[in-house]
Amino acid sequence: MPELPEVETIRSQLSHYLPFKIDSVATTPGLKQNILHTDLPIKDKTIIEIRRKGKMLDFVFEDGSHLLSHLGMTGTWLVGETITSTKHTHLTLKNKTHTLAYDDPRRFGHMYYYSAEQAEKKLAELGTDLAQIELKELTESIKRYPDRALKVTLLDQKLFAGSGNYIANEICARAGIRPTRKCSKVKGEEFPKILKAIKDVLEPALKSGGTTFQGGYRDSTGERGQGVQHLVVFYQKICQMCKKTKVKKIILAQRGTYYCPHCQK
Repeated sequence: MPELPEVETIRSQLSHYLPFKIDSVATTPGLKQNILHTDLPIKDKTIIEIRRKGKMLDFVFEDGSHLLSHLGMTGTWLVGETITSTKHTHLTLKNKTHTLAYDDPRRFGHMYYYSAEQAEKKLAELGTDLAQIELKELTESIKRYPDRALKVTLLDQKLFAGSGNYIANEICARAGIRPTRKCSKVKGEEFPKILKAIKDVLEPALKSGGTTFQGGYRDSTGERGQGVQHLVVFYQKICQMCKKTKVKKIILAQRGTYYCPHCQK
C-alpha cells in the first residue's frame, strides 16, 4: 500500500495545482459504499492547501473545512487537464482547466469531510510522522511495548505515522536488527542506528517518487515510483548490503517479513 514516501509524492504533485476551485463533483456508488464515511458538500469550495500526516492526506478548504483521505492499499489521486475515468475512478472534481480524481481499484481507502476541530481530532489518532520523529520519542515508543517484535512496533501508526511493511523491513535491515527481535532486547546504542535507518530509507524513496511494486502504487500522473532500486532486503533474493547472503522470508504478524541472516542480529 502507499506509505509515507508515496503519499508525500502525491501531496507534493497535487499542490502545484492549488488553489483548486471545485466547479463540479462526480461520484460512484462505490465511493459512498466503501470509502466515504461522511457527507461531501464540497462543490464550489476551493482547496487552498494539501497537508500530510503519516499516510493521511489533508485537503484544506478556504472555509477551514478539511477532506481527509487515506489511500488504503491501491488508492491514488490523479490530476491533469483531462483524466480518463475508469470503473475505479470513484470521485472526480473539476474546475475550468483541470480534473482531480480519486482512483481506487480495491476500494480500501477512506475519506472524511470534517470541520477543522473534527479533522484535528482524527489526525491526533496518529503518532508522530515518521519523517519528523526524534531520538527521545523513538526510544520511548519502542520501549513502550517490550514484548513486541521490533518490526511490529515500527508498523504501529499510533507511534510511527507513515510507516508500512516495506519501510519497517528496510529500517530493521539498515539498523542491523532482525525484525523478530523483541523491543526489550534493543540495546541503547542501537536506537540511534534505528533513527539513522529511518532517514536512510525515507530519503531515497522520496527522491525516487515513492516505491512501486508489481501492480501497485501510481503517482498523480499515473507513473510508477522508482524506489525499488534502493531496497536492500524487501522482495530481494540476495541482501543488497552484504551482496552475498540469501534473504530469508518469514511471516510476522501476518505480514511478509524479510531479513538478512548475516547482516541482522
